[in-house]
Amino acid sequence: MLSDLLSLHLISGPVPTIVRVAGVIALVSVLISRRPRRWLPIAGIVSFGGLGLGYALCWLLGDVLDLFGVDLSLVTRTWFAVLVAGLALGIARACVAGAGPKVLGAAVAIVAVLVGSIGINADLGEFPTVRAVFGGHDYRPIALPALGTTRPVAGWSAPSDLPHSGRVGSAVIPPVHSHFAARDALVYLPPAALVADPARLPVLVMLSGQPGSPSDLFTSGALATHLDTYARAHAGLAPIVVVPDQLGAPGRNPMCVDGALGNSATYVLRDVSSWIHAHLNVLGGAASWGIGGFSQGGTCAIQFGAAHPERYGSILDISGEVAPKRGTLLQTIDAGFGGSRRAYEAAVPAAIMKRHGAYDGTFAQFCVGADDARYGPGLRTVAREATNAGMQTTLDISPGTAHDWHTVQYALSRMIPALGAHWRLGGAGA
Repeated sequence: MLSDLLSLHLISGPVPTIVRVAGVIALVSVLISRRPRRWLPIAGIVSFGGLGLGYALCWLLGDVLDLFGVDLSLVTRTWFAVLVAGLALGIARACVAGAGPKVLGAAVAIVAVLVGSIGINADLGEFPTVRAVFGGHDYRPIALPALGTTRPVAGWSAPSDLPHSGRVGSAVIPPVHSHFAARDALVYLPPAALVADPARLPVLVMLSGQPGSPSDLFTSGALATHLDTYARAHAGLAPIVVVPDQLGAPGRNPMCVDGALGNSATYVLRDVSSWIHAHLNVLGGAASWGIGGFSQGGTCAIQFGAAHPERYGSILDISGEVAPKRGTLLQTIDAGFGGSRRAYEAAVPAAIMKRHGAYDGTFAQFCVGADDARYGPGLRTVAREATNAGMQTTLDISPGTAHDWHTVQYALSRMIPALGAHWRLGGAGA
C-alpha cells in the first residue's frame, strides 16, 4: 500500500488531474457566501493582491536575491502566484466567524498549496513521483558481475539469457587518494553486462547538478529509462554508467577542483576511475570513456574532458556553465581557489582548451533549453570554443524548456543514441 502511494506520478496521470479538479471545486466553494455583496469584493481584492504578492516574491527571491541560481520561468511564477493567492483567499475565508468558514478556509489553503506545487513541479520536471519528493529511492547495493571472460562488442548478438532491462544499484567508491567525503555512487549495468558471458563495454561517468545527488539523474532525469530504451534496440548493448558524488553534500559545490572544499577532482579522476577499472568489465582507453553531467555536473564534465582527453574521449555537457561558480566571482575565487584569481582562470573550460591546443578525436555533445536565458548563452559559447579547439561537437536546443529536468530528458534521448553510434554499439540481431 505504502509502495503504491510512493509510486504515484506527479507530473502526468490522475494525481495532477485530481488536484486541479479539487482546486476548481475549492475556488467555487470559497466564493459561495450567504452575503455575496460583502464577501465577493473582499475575495476579489484578496485574490488579486495574492497574485501580485506571488509575482513580487518571485521577483525578489529569484531576480534580486538570486536564491535559486536559475531564472524562474513565467509558468513557474504564475503557479506560485496562484498558490499565494489561494492561500490568502483561504486565510481570509477562515477569518469569518463560525466553524464552517474556518474549516473551508483551511481546506482551500491546503488545496491551493497542492495546486501550485503540482503546477511548479510539472514545469520543472523535478519530482516525477511521491517517492522522489521525499528523496527516497529503491537503489540497493548493486551486485557486480565477476570480472573474467568477456565477449567483444564487435559481432555481438543477443544471448538467450539476456535480461529485458538493465540494473541500477548503489556502490561505495572509497576516496583512497582524495580523502573526499563522497556519498554512495549509483551504477547502471546494461543487459549485455548481466549475462553469463558479458560484453566488455565502454563506460560513461555522469555527474548530477547542484544542489543534488547521484540519484537525481535516475529519478528526475530518467537516465536508466533512456539507457534501457537504447539497449532494447541494440541487442542489450549500452554503456555502463557510473554516477559518483562530486559534491559531498546536496548544497556543497567544490567546483570539481582540489581545494579547501574537498579534493573533488582527484576523487573523480583517480578514485572513481580506479574503482571502475577494478570492479567493472569495461574497455580501456579514452576512446571508450566518456564524462557528462547536468548544470554544475555539465560544467565539471567539460572541465575534466577538456583537461584530460587522454582519459575521456567523449563529453556530454547539459546546461553547464561557462566557468566554475559558487556565489559571486570573489566568493568563487576565495572558496574554491584559495583567493588565487590565476588558479580560477586556469580552471575555466575556455582556458583549458586554449592551453591544451588542438584536440584529436574528442566527441563533445552540448544541450540547453531554448528558454534558458541564463545558461543558454554561456553553453553556446563553450560549444563554439570546443568546436574551434578541434572537438567533434553537436549542439542540441531543447524546445520549450529551460534549466530543468525536461531539458535533461530531451538531451539524454538524443545524446545516448549519438554516443552509442560513436562507440559503435550496434550489435547483431538487435
